[in-house]
Amino acid sequence: MATPATGKIVFEKDGVLVQSCCGRIDSLDNLISGTLRVFEKDADVIVEWRPLEDNFDANNIPCAGKDSSSVVEWMQTSKERAIHSTEHQNSYEAEWDMVNTVSFKKKHHANGDSSCLLNSQSKCSFRFSLADLALIKKIKEDNLLTSVVFCLKDDAILPTLQLPHDIIMLFNKCLEKYVLLCKSGKDRRILLVKHPNKSPTHSFENLIDEPTFGVIDDLKKDPYTATMVGFSKVTNYIFDTLRGSDPAIQHRPPQEMADFFSDTIPQLKMNQQEEPGFEVITQIDVGHRLNVRRREPVSQAEWVNSMDAEGRILNVDHMKQIIFKGGVCHALRKEVWKFLLNYFSWNSTKEERLKLQKAKTDEYFRMKLQWKSVSVGQQDRNSRFRDYKSLIEKDVNRTDRTNTFYEGQDNPSLILLHDILMTYCMYDFDLGYVQGMSDLLSPILYVMENEVDAFWCFVSYMDQMHQNFEEQMQGLKIQLIQLSALLRLLDSGFCSYLESQDSGYLYFCFRWLLIRFKREFSFKDILRMWEVMWTGLPCKNFHLLICCAILESEKPQIMDHNFGFNEILKHINELSMKLDVDDVLCKAEAICLQMMKCKELPQTVCEVLAVNNHHNTTTDLDASAKESTIERSSHNSAYQNDTVSQISHNGTGSDPAALKTTNSINEHAMYGN
Repeated sequence: MATPATGKIVFEKDGVLVQSCCGRIDSLDNLISGTLRVFEKDADVIVEWRPLEDNFDANNIPCAGKDSSSVVEWMQTSKERAIHSTEHQNSYEAEWDMVNTVSFKKKHHANGDSSCLLNSQSKCSFRFSLADLALIKKIKEDNLLTSVVFCLKDDAILPTLQLPHDIIMLFNKCLEKYVLLCKSGKDRRILLVKHPNKSPTHSFENLIDEPTFGVIDDLKKDPYTATMVGFSKVTNYIFDTLRGSDPAIQHRPPQEMADFFSDTIPQLKMNQQEEPGFEVITQIDVGHRLNVRRREPVSQAEWVNSMDAEGRILNVDHMKQIIFKGGVCHALRKEVWKFLLNYFSWNSTKEERLKLQKAKTDEYFRMKLQWKSVSVGQQDRNSRFRDYKSLIEKDVNRTDRTNTFYEGQDNPSLILLHDILMTYCMYDFDLGYVQGMSDLLSPILYVMENEVDAFWCFVSYMDQMHQNFEEQMQGLKIQLIQLSALLRLLDSGFCSYLESQDSGYLYFCFRWLLIRFKREFSFKDILRMWEVMWTGLPCKNFHLLICCAILESEKPQIMDHNFGFNEILKHINELSMKLDVDDVLCKAEAICLQMMKCKELPQTVCEVLAVNNHHNTTTDLDASAKESTIERSSHNSAYQNDTVSQISHNGTGSDPAALKTTNSINEHAMYGN
């Protein structure tokens, strides 16, 4: 719905009562019925209340335009200010302990009048930009109506609104499309209005310069704390609120912090029972967990021998398997990563790859020329381009500077890092640059040592990670829900403990998922971790099983010491650079095999891991036939054939002798001689 005067109306309700500006605050005779509406106009969101009477004087509406100090203008006479000041001292408005003064400004009208006279018969109407709203306070509530007041950023308090409970809920829901509403820790009647910073220039490391609450102050002792939640536009919500002006938030007790995070990031509010497609997982015996081992990295001889005369990979499935089990030697990474990241097709010939590189080189430099040729005047007229450029320059200068490849001043590798990220902005201008992307590009450029190849491999990786950097946080929300489902299947007791400590949403895994463990492992180990994950084996979302493996390993420390919310967050953060990549990968693979063998794997988990559990309960089927019904999805079928089928064969179960034989078979299949 839209009108020429107001633009697109997104909320409108009649019968909303307002206390007149000049009448006694406690007098029912001074209540005026009107219409409350929210509308979009000229890239702004406006909140307005107008009386219903036809003789309404439009000149009495406070002006939506802003002066040089960005405050909404309001009209009152000196007499009215005196009346308001006297009544304020004895009214509910005195409860606004965050507001010390109320400022009013006169609006000059076209007819020359410098003020607008409002008497007891005039109508108190108002209009303001949502960007100027600081907070909403509930004054009182009865069986029918809720009384609220708006406070603007310039400390102006607008007249009291009285409206039905259901309408105030709908109104708040409408506002939450544009801003974040979170309860004040000092006064639960107050809703603080947080305005998400949509600009990608918002730096998280700047946002943690000041201490907020105890846990963050402790975490600052770790140099990696600055990136705990600092790599996505959407995570501005977290630290914007942590640095809010409400002092009560800064000293909020630990047991309330989970609610605080939930209020701050409504996009991450989740409940597996409420999410479509997620079932309640009850306690299931997932069976015995096998011990697995890793092999040596793929050697140059193995790689060369895997190709035919024209350079095609002869057995793609086998090559992916041995890369998954051991990674590749560093000398091969420059070539193999192009296949793993789908820059090169596994079935392509050497000649086809050379033609592709030539075409991609031309395409890359055409995009690079676009931003290189932007004039100063064009930059001045394109704020998004300036923002991207500024943030890239800032992040490049602090990305992996302890690595010899990037250390020192005027390092040419930093110039390449900068140029690739700027060119990516031309490739995907809608997303542009978001903090964290430099962390994903850095290892790729280190391996490729070539600007063009690094760019196209980065593009492929960003295709996988794109949702992690989008404003709505949907990708991360889904991953946290999926991780919770997996962890509950593995250890419902541990999940219950985390929930009892307000940590059930697994927010402490946020950084792991956001940049794929880049800050949790050493630079050398993250090269191995990523190439293993890029094989797509042994299942979909293997990175979630890596999370489970880490959490399972830390469970004794967390539960034996009865860690609470703060301690869990601090402990997980301090794991950075202390994890052994081979141990974690072995445990994650063992968890995967354990789940694949489970005969009653919940449908939720089957979908997360992309496995099909066709468990047949028909009584005349023997145990071996039942277990053989577990299948992997088609793109991982080779892994299943060499592992799961061997585990399931003859119903070995947890018998030690049978397991020894199974391990021997698996070792031959996965390691060779």
